[in-house]
Amino acid sequence: MPKTYSWEISDQLWEQVAPLIPKKHRNRYKKYKRKPGAGRKATESRRIFSGIVYVLRTGIQWKAAPKEKFGSASAVHRYFQEWMRAGFFQKLWKKGLHLYDEMEGIAWTWQSIDGSTVKAPLAQEDVGRNPTDRGKKWVKKECTHGRTWRPFVPCRMRSKSA
Repeated sequence: MPKTYSWEISDQLWEQVAPLIPKKHRNRYKKYKRKPGAGRKATESRRIFSGIVYVLRTGIQWKAAPKEKFGSASAVHRYFQEWMRAGFFQKLWKKGLHLYDEMEGIAWTWQSIDGSTVKAPLAQEDVGRNPTDRGKKWVKKECTHGRTWRPFVPCRMRSKSA
């Protein structure tokens, strides 16, 4: 049985995603004077979506995505930006929540967000001093690597012969 990776798009998932993908609209300001059907063919939406999921799941840079598998990295990134502006990922998230709610059930009545913006009162005992304050000059009483003796001749009179 072949191994399935977390970034691979199954047929079942694609059936759920495909209707949500925004249609490619032509720019009404550009008037191309090409023959009908001329030019580069658009990359398949499934291939683009697979590339986006691959980049988001693996965390690699857009330009590092395998061109043989997903097509041009700049095209994948451009589609990602267009789909994000069109609200595709928000719709996909909502649909995923709806499907999960149907399968498992989400207890919406008790869901809450937890957060804290204050320091823990007892954390200082466990953690110690702030690491950013270590080694500051105002903390040291005297220089540890300096000499303890004083020269016989003051500094400003050393260049003159006595």
